[in-house]
Amino acid sequence: MTSEELPAPLLRAWTEFRRHLAAERGLSPHTVRAYLGDVRSLLDHAHRCGISDLTELDVGVLRSWLACQRSAGQARATLARRGAAARTFTAFAGGRGWIPRDPGPLLGMPRPHRTLPHVLRQDEMRTVLEAARDDAGAVAAQGRPEALAVALRDLAVVELIYATGIRVSELCGLDLGDIDHGRRCLRVLGKGSKERTVPMGLPAHRMLDGWSRDGRPLLTTDRSGQALFLGARGGRLDPRAARRIVHQRLTAVPGGSDGGPHALRHTAATHLLEGGADLRSVQEFLGHSSLATTQVYTHVSIERLRSSYRQAHPRA
Repeated sequence: MTSEELPAPLLRAWTEFRRHLAAERGLSPHTVRAYLGDVRSLLDHAHRCGISDLTELDVGVLRSWLACQRSAGQARATLARRGAAARTFTAFAGGRGWIPRDPGPLLGMPRPHRTLPHVLRQDEMRTVLEAARDDAGAVAAQGRPEALAVALRDLAVVELIYATGIRVSELCGLDLGDIDHGRRCLRVLGKGSKERTVPMGLPAHRMLDGWSRDGRPLLTTDRSGQALFLGARGGRLDPRAARRIVHQRLTAVPGGSDGGPHALRHTAATHLLEGGADLRSVQEFLGHSSLATTQVYTHVSIERLRSSYRQAHPRA
């Protein structure tokens, strides 16, 4: 069913919701696409149920829609996201006066299974970074300038994500002016267009300086602008390319590539906590809006403690 087949009131509501998400919510493009697809699916279901106006949309329709999704085998995490999209839409419609009462709060939601994030040990992280440095040194010895530029970029990408815990999308959005060399900090634009300042260590700053000085100029073109990290053709580095870089580098340790770039983010947070950082500092570091999101890393640290206890204590 295409958008043109929806009744005009439903189609108009979906179109207004799209404008609302894009202009007012400050959500990432990925989240906007997901929410629009979810709400479109809900409205299609409502139309098949004989509903042609939003005033008829109630919690029964929402529940039957989710029940159909569950019967189709959708994962709990997907159902949770679609329920969140539906509640966001009904709250928006209620605020506009399109429905007499918002049914969203009446919608019970399945909680997604929370799995512990994959985390590398400190010695594994050293192995990853040393392998990346060795590869860059080997390329330098071959005398291939453009290949060296790519190797320096890849090394800086891995080092910076581990040092700062930033998301891949945040890394790819960095501009040259976002680096404070004096204070060794980055200005990062995170989810919801929220800006934060993230410190980085001396090794990451050195790798970033090496890339900016010896690598980036070799890839710069008219398309580069102020982008900090560049692709092979000179444009801003694409998040998909950045993920491939990290996956490739993490193959230096067994199972390292399972988590991809998020594994580096999880690793940075866990190593901070293991080193004595408090939870709220790590929350600010990662750009989490809720402390509950950050608390998963305490579970990771506890699991590591239990593992060490079982291995080391004679009465474990």
